[in-house]
Order: sequence, then C-alpha cells, then structure tokens
Amino acid sequence: MTKLSATTREKLKTISTPTLATCLFKKGFKNQFIQDVKPVQLGKPTMVGEAFTLRYIPAREDRNPLAIFRNADHPQRVAVETCPEGSVLVIDSRKDARAASAGDILVSRLMVRGAAGIVTDGGYRDSASIAKLPFPSYHNRPSAPTNLTLHEALDINIPIACGDVAVFPGDVLVGDDDGVMVIPAHIVDEVADECIEMTLFEDFVLEKVAEGRTIIGLYPPTQDKTLVDFEEWKKGK
Repeated sequence: MTKLSATTREKLKTISTPTLATCLFKKGFKNQFIQDVKPVQLGKPTMVGEAFTLRYIPAREDRNPLAIFRNADHPQRVAVETCPEGSVLVIDSRKDARAASAGDILVSRLMVRGAAGIVTDGGYRDSASIAKLPFPSYHNRPSAPTNLTLHEALDINIPIACGDVAVFPGDVLVGDDDGVMVIPAHIVDEVADECIEMTLFEDFVLEKVAEGRTIIGLYPPTQDKTLVDFEEWKKGK
C-alpha cells in the first residue's frame, strides 16, 4: 500500500475537492465524493489524511447495554485510541444520523492524538462543541445523544462504505468546505501532481475572466493561444 508522503500531503492541502473530482473523473473514478456529508463548521483548514475506518452495524438489545462502554476493548474507543497520527477516522454509520457516531470527548481525544480529522455518514452528539474545535469534522447532521439504540461499533480498519463511497484503509481523504473526496491510495501521488497543474490553470482562467476575456476557447482551452498564454503566465508567477 502506498504511504502518503509529506510532499503529497502538502500538495493536497492546496487543492479543492471539485478539482480532485474532475481529475478522478478523467481517470475513470466517478463515485469518490462522499454523499450527504458536510463540515460541522465551515472555514477549517483543508483535511488531508489516510483512512482509518470504523464500521457500525444495527444494534441489538442483548449486545448493547450501557455497560458495554466500560469495556476496554470496545471498538469505538479502540478506534479512537489507535487511529494513527495524521490519519482520518472514517465511520460507516449506514447513512443513519438518528444516533451519534461519536461525541465531543472522543473527537477531542482524536485531535489531541494528532489525527487529521473525522468523517461519518451519520452524525455526532455535541456537534456545537465539535464545531468549536480546531479540528476538521464532517457529518450528515447533529444526532441524538446515544448510539446504543441504533448502532453497534463492530469492525476496525476494514473496507467500508461511507456516504455511498467505498473507502479502503489507506485511501487518502481530502475535505474542505464543499465536502470530502476519497482518493485511491495507489494513485494519490499522480493525482496530486495533476491537480496542482489543474489548480494553476484554473487560477489563470479566473484571472483572465476577471479581465473580461471570454470563456470560449479559454475554458476548456480549445484554442492554442490559451495554452501559450498559460505558459507565459506561469513564468510570471
């Protein structure tokens, strides 16, 4: 499995999720944007990290009394305590936000341990407190206080579904104010390099549009002059 390098991590922090979506679409990956998941609070730094996963299944009453949270090997707690530094805890909550995937104490612990962020296709309790943390957190919507009535945390660091996207351990997640993209681990370096060039071109296009230039032939660059102008523009930068 490809390890996310510090260089690629820094590149991805400068790339938007829409640009990543376009790049991955060109490569044939059409379903990498986690559906119905948004930041708990806008304006946080771009989240970049490798996926460390947790899977919930429907709860059953005989397996989920309140006392299970006393267990040292409870998967939810173990996931929080073993998520590697720089990784993103990604939770499969079956797109069900009626009960919480986590709360502010667990999210705070992840932050203190050096995780890069947390994503669930369910919801969080204490979402107002989580919103105040300097930590990227993504969910569907705020949840009811307990997860015992609907969810049982079961598996750690296995392939999961999150917001209708397949997430494999080690895949790279990038999250911004638009949402979260999942990049297959084996292509993350080439995606980052291509998206840096795409971002530069988009900056060039925005500048030319602001100057009054038509988008015909500019975006997409169907005229040779556009690419010539772009290369000249890059030299000036």
